[in-house]
Amino acid sequence: MNPALLASVLSLLATVAAQPYDHYDMGWVNGYRQGFNFQCPHGELLVAIRSYFSEKEGSDRLWSFECQPVPENLGEPSDCWWDDINRAGLEWTSTCTRNGLVAGVQSKYFESTLDREWQFYCCYYKRRCPYSCMKTTDVPEYYREEGEMVIPAYGYFIRGAQTTFSGVLRDRQWKYILCRLTDFDCEFENL
Repeated sequence: MNPALLASVLSLLATVAAQPYDHYDMGWVNGYRQGFNFQCPHGELLVAIRSYFSEKEGSDRLWSFECQPVPENLGEPSDCWWDDINRAGLEWTSTCTRNGLVAGVQSKYFESTLDREWQFYCCYYKRRCPYSCMKTTDVPEYYREEGEMVIPAYGYFIRGAQTTFSGVLRDRQWKYILCRLTDFDCEFENL
């Protein structure tokens, strides 16, 4: 083998091996310290959320989301809107108003707090009501870890989330609010 070619290949391999695993190939919707606006296609809802933390990149996270079509018995959403927004650096609990379900997320990064503001894009399906609601365990389990939440069973939907923010570690933990929806119309709102 040509010694110059061998030296070139070894140099390239050493460069690649020395680079840390960045998680840049995971379909992230943002870069570090960048805002984003993610919406599922019409008639789909959020079913999976993944994030990766980097202290050196402003104590920020990369985010990716997955959507899935709603069951046929829910039909088409009759209305969609951006719900309440949180303030960076504060705890936040948000459940889609009007019995809505989460179909998107937008976020803006703030250098001054090394945190983000968040807002859910909610969609309303007829007059269905949530039931059998629960919160997930903390995602991530510990601050500064990679986080992943996938709907645990078909028929559950994300209605919102509760977050805690560590001012010391400059990171958030999430508990997602998951619910089923009734198969019949109902008169109640925000159960």
